[in-house]
Amino acid sequence: MGSNESGVFGGSWLFAFLIIALLFGGGNGFGWGGGGNVDAAVNAAINNQTTQNGIRDVLLSSANNNYETARLISDQNMAMMSQNNANLINAIQGFNAVTQSITAQGSQIQDAISRLGYQLDSCCCSIKTQLLQDKYDDALRELVKAQTDASNSAQSQYLLGVMGKWVANAPAA
Repeated sequence: MGSNESGVFGGSWLFAFLIIALLFGGGNGFGWGGGGNVDAAVNAAINNQTTQNGIRDVLLSSANNNYETARLISDQNMAMMSQNNANLINAIQGFNAVTQSITAQGSQIQDAISRLGYQLDSCCCSIKTQLLQDKYDDALRELVKAQTDASNSAQSQYLLGVMGKWVANAPAA
């Protein structure tokens, strides 16, 4: 029903009541009797209609206020949801940035560990090679010394053999 309609005949039920009252009692002794009773009934009907219109207006105003309040709450909820969504997006982007940073740093650390492993391997190889070279040099020196000693011994034997019998402090003859 519209804002001005009520009852079976819409907004004109009062008019229908007036027509019926005039037909059955309009002051000629039929129906309710004299005109005073009709006027009181018409006034009561008008007062009743006015009261009902006032109640309807109050209820309509209350319904409109409730609707506006619900819309304001809905708009506020939408604004809060929008802000929460923006905050979530910012948080996710922040976490993504942290994850990317950690991944990049992890990659740099892995690269540094790989280089350190290569350097350690190279260092160990260099140390092993140096130790082997030192052993080789020591063995070569011992070999050269042994060859020198053998050569000196052989030369001494040769000289002693060539000289004959030799006595170190021979008696004077």
